[in-house]
Parts: sequence; C-alpha cells; structure tokens
Amino acid sequence: MLSRISYFSCLLLMLYASFSFYPRRKQPHEQATIAWDVSGYYWYLPSVFIYKDLKHQQFKDSVLKKYAPTPDFQEAFLDSSSGNYVMKYSSGMAVMFLPYFTAAHFAAKAMGYPADGFSAPYQFAIQVGGLIMSLIGLWYFRRFLKKYYSDTVVALALFILVFGTNYLNYGAIDTGMSHTWLFTLYVFLLLSTRAYYEKPNAKYAAITGFLMGLLTLTRPTEAISCLIPLLWGMESFSAQAIRERLAFFKKNLKFILVTAVCAAAVVSVQMMYWKYASGHWIVYSYQDQGFSWLHPHLYDYPLSFRSGWFTFTPMMMFAFVGLIPFVKYGRNRIMILSFFLLNFYVVSSWDIWWFGGRAMVQSYPILILPIATLLEVMLRKKVWLIILGPIFILFLYINIWFTYIEHAGNAYDPYMNNPYYWSVIGRFTIPEEKKKLLDRYDKIYTGTLNNKKLLYENDFENDTENHCSLPPIAGNRSLCLDKAHPYSKSYSFAYTPQTPGWVRAEATFYRPMEAWEPWHMAQFILKFYNSTAEVKKQMISVDRFMHHGNKQDLWIDTEMPTQPFNSISISFYNGDEDKIVEVDNLKVWRFED
Repeated sequence: MLSRISYFSCLLLMLYASFSFYPRRKQPHEQATIAWDVSGYYWYLPSVFIYKDLKHQQFKDSVLKKYAPTPDFQEAFLDSSSGNYVMKYSSGMAVMFLPYFTAAHFAAKAMGYPADGFSAPYQFAIQVGGLIMSLIGLWYFRRFLKKYYSDTVVALALFILVFGTNYLNYGAIDTGMSHTWLFTLYVFLLLSTRAYYEKPNAKYAAITGFLMGLLTLTRPTEAISCLIPLLWGMESFSAQAIRERLAFFKKNLKFILVTAVCAAAVVSVQMMYWKYASGHWIVYSYQDQGFSWLHPHLYDYPLSFRSGWFTFTPMMMFAFVGLIPFVKYGRNRIMILSFFLLNFYVVSSWDIWWFGGRAMVQSYPILILPIATLLEVMLRKKVWLIILGPIFILFLYINIWFTYIEHAGNAYDPYMNNPYYWSVIGRFTIPEEKKKLLDRYDKIYTGTLNNKKLLYENDFENDTENHCSLPPIAGNRSLCLDKAHPYSKSYSFAYTPQTPGWVRAEATFYRPMEAWEPWHMAQFILKFYNSTAEVKKQMISVDRFMHHGNKQDLWIDTEMPTQPFNSISISFYNGDEDKIVEVDNLKVWRFED
C-alpha cells in the first residue's frame, strides 16, 4: 500500500514538473523538447517520413532557420568518403519515438499545424511520450523491487529516486533525452531476465535479446546490458558457481542463440543505415569525441564542481555507501557489482565527462538496489536511521533546488566552480553579481563604498584605436572589439597606495548578441603590477551579464594586494570574432570598506 502511495506521489510531482513548472514543449528554439541531442535522436524520422532525404539533408537549413533546435547543424556530419550526411546519434530513440511522431503527424494535419516534424504537435508528442515512458518504468520498477524488498523499503526507494535524483528532471522535463527511456528498458530487462531464469523458454529469451538490442541501438555503450542475463543469480565467482553457470548455458544453448539472434537483428538496423548512408557497415559517428580508457575521469566525473554527478545529485553517493550492506545481504551480487563498476568506468572514461550525471540515470534500476538494501538496514537498526535520515532529507532538498534553478532560477551555470557552487547552493534567490565568482574573482563586495576617490577615467573620445562603427553607447565615441581587433591595449596608470583599501573598475558595455560559451565571452580584466611583474589579476566574463542587446554597467571590486604594487592596468578582450563588443565610460576608483 505504501509503495502505491509513493508511486502516485511521484506521478503527481512529475505531472506538475512536466505540464506546469517547466513545460519544455512550449519553449522556443534551443529550449524546446526537440532540441540539442533530442533533435539528433529524432532527425531520422522527418528525414525519412516527411522530407524523403536521409542522405543529403537539403531541408536542414529551412528547419534550423525556422525552429533553431541547435545553433548550427549538429545532428549529422558530412562523410568525406561518400559525400553524404551521416547521423551523429544511433537510431534507437527514433525507433521508440516513431509511434508518437506518427500520432503527431496526423494531428498536425488535422489541427492545421505545419506537418513539418517540428511544430507544436510534434513537440507535445515527444514530451508526453517521454513522460509516459518514465511513468511506466517507475511502475514496473516498483513491481521488480517488491520481489526483493518490503513494501515500506520500496516506497522509500521510489520516493528517493524521483524526489532525490536527476530522474525527476529527465523523467518529467527533459523527457526527449534518452535516459529515462533507457531506464525503462533496463527495468524490463531485469524482469524478463528474472522470468527467463525461473522458466527458460524461447519467449523470454527473445524478449531479453530484443531489449538488449534496443538498449545498444539507442546508446552503443549500453552493450554492457549483456552482463544482466550473463551473470544473473550468481552470488560468487567460485569455481562451483562458474561450472553451474556454464552447465546452464550448455543446457539452454538454443535459447541463448535466440537471445543473440534477436539482439543482433535489432542492432543490425543501425549497421544497415550506416551502409546506406556512408557505404560502410561500421561508422564512428561521434568523430572527435571519444573515450580515455587508460585515463578515466574517476574523480572529475562524480566530484567536479563544473558538472559532477555527486555534486548535483548527492543522493547517489548512497549507492556507493549501500554497497557495504548489499555485499552482505543483497541478491544477484555478482551481476549488480559487475554492472555497477563497469558502467561507472565506461561513463567516467567519456572524454566529455562534464555533461554530468545524466549518463547514469539509465543505470538507476541497478544503482538503486544498494540504496534499497541500505534503507532496509536503517529500518532495522534505528541508530542508522537517526544518523543518515537527516542527510537523506538534505539531499532531497538539494535535488529539488537544483531542478528548480536549472530551469526557473538564475543560478545554474554549466561551468560552475567551487566558489560559485558553495555561494549559491540551496538558495532560490541569488543576486546576479554572484556569477562573477565563475571567473577569476576573489569575492563579492556587499558593503558601502566609503571614502571613494577617482583614480582614472577614459571615455575613449580621444583614443585613436578601435573606434566602433556602431551607434555609440552614450552619444560619444567608444572602444570597439571585433574580428580585426579582439584585444584592446592596456589602459594603465601609476598608483602606489598609502593605506590598504579596495579598487573598483567600472565600464559600460554593449553587445548586440551575447555569447554563451565561456571561451567566446568578452572579458573585463583588472591587473596590479609591481614594475613589469604581475601581482594580482581579477577578471569577469561580460556576456554572463548581457541581456538581449541592452547596454550594461559592470564593475570589478577587489581588495588591493598585500604585495607591493605601483600601477594598475585595465584591458578588454572579445572571444567571439563574429560578435562586436563596445566599451565606454571606463572609471577606476579607490574606496574603503
């Protein structure tokens, strides 16, 4: 009974998140349901069924111009050997999207929307399809957990999964992403494997093979799903256990062949596409994105402040803690431990590890089991409930907070660092100035500027370099950084302080269109020198504070260095050659706290 209540609590939260809090289907362009990676998964369907152009992609420019799912065409790459476009992502998600795409296509025609694959009915269908898949996965995961744990433990495990992890985001908001779809496939694979070992037959063998094939077709690294049927039921790697497993395989060889044939048949869909598009049976479509197998990012992946799995989903630390009681009390120990560790190694080896904990979501049907075992122990031994219970509650709060700020708050940044993270964590209202901590910036000054004294000013009216061709900010000439002149000169002046204090450098900036990646952002740089030796540097990225082409007054506050210095220098840099930056009204002040 409790597990049902827990499930429906999760359902209500997910419905609220999907339809009220942040309905992705209503967002424009790169925030829409079918955008970024999702548009890459999905691109097969309009290519085949609407535009009849899987190879040449002659329709791509019109779609990008109208819907802007990505800034440029990232869904496929031009294959040099064939001259055709080849999809970056494999086709498993397109296969699972197909029923929803079909329904949306008929609905678009009937309701008067453009039947172009990207209008509102298609966005709605993919979002709702992902939500349905997520809720189905949760329901059947509940059924699976009940075979091994009490109803109370199952209720807590479901609640923790949805309220306490990034399953909430990918199951309710970013539903077009592959992760909760794969979660559900893994749940079905666990159920079919269990049924097969209880009663070996061709039906369960075929279902198991089909699920492994579809997992691999969706994400090739999910080929590790074969560990589930291979190691199911093994509790040790003893010689006796291995002999028994080999004897089981030998006895049921024909069913194993059925599994292998079904898995291979599904995976062959991708190989046939590659052959059709490129002339090759095997294509590495991720090109320059790969794996560092010998140097996995075992620390950065879970613990980096930029996008670490534990940093933003701390609840999953309990999966590792739960391994301690799981080794003693759990079932299917060899399969669970092997999958757990190998999957963590594979994900950590991905060179683009900073995409964060989302790559672990599909493996939560395995990773939640140690947490469930830990919960079981906590309910038996109340002292552990008293010790760990408050930490569980704190981690639930952090997950809800992070889900909120990622979509509705102004705090999340994909390039978070240590100072910024600890400055904003758990806070729902955050001053925008905190974003300065994302750069080379000591601390935010919040006091009163006492004894303020102007040290330097420059309106660039008499500066003969780099004047803008744009209309000036304030009716006068201004400094312009563009493709021809991305760097300004250093605006330096002599200054030797008599007493300790602070310095504020301020200027007015204009950018017709802001940049998003840190390496493209304009920089406002303040340096202290002792003769020619740099003593201290402070810098902020201007674009973090620019909004839709409005001019913006920005400043850098910093304590004077304790080391001796005798000059201060201000400079500017434009990291995006295609976007002009205009600067005016530079002033440098000295003040006291």
